[in-house]
Amino acid sequence: MTEDEVTAWALGAAAGDADAFEHVFRALHNDVRRYVTALADDFQMADDLVQETFLRAVSTVHLFQGRGSARAWILTIARRTVVDSLRRAASRPRLADTSDWQHVAECSQPRDLPGFDEGIALMALIDSLPDARREAFVLTQVLYMPYDDAARTVSCPVGTIRSRVSRARTTLWAMLDDRAEPALAC
Repeated sequence: MTEDEVTAWALGAAAGDADAFEHVFRALHNDVRRYVTALADDFQMADDLVQETFLRAVSTVHLFQGRGSARAWILTIARRTVVDSLRRAASRPRLADTSDWQHVAECSQPRDLPGFDEGIALMALIDSLPDARREAFVLTQVLYMPYDDAARTVSCPVGTIRSRVSRARTTLWAMLDDRAEPALAC
């Protein structure tokens, strides 16, 4: 589905078409999930954050005016949802019995799936990028969002997004050249 079609459905939903938002949801669900997962760095919370994003979107769709793409609008909501979640989590005490719960969770995942190790290595490389660069890289290179929409999503100039993506690429290439693969000793 094209950006224009999704935006047209969002405008239809804003005008009161009850079925139009379902099309928006179906078209953008996977992109929102990937984006939220990358930002939150928590696969367990991703589904809840995606649900919260779409609940916020459906409750405010009447305000959508189509000045930008519906995709950029929803991803902006997703970004705010993740930030709110991170702030809530930071204000609560941790309830883990181990100091390295992420390592335990990674070791409990199935490892015999095709491409699993490469996916973990790629996510570890992307996760090692500074937050701003990682966000710009995920939006433009993983979700294929146009640079101007990504800039609107994170509220910064397009040139800043381009610079962050370029620096993220340079960093990733350097890590690959140095064969700095993250170790997952389980």
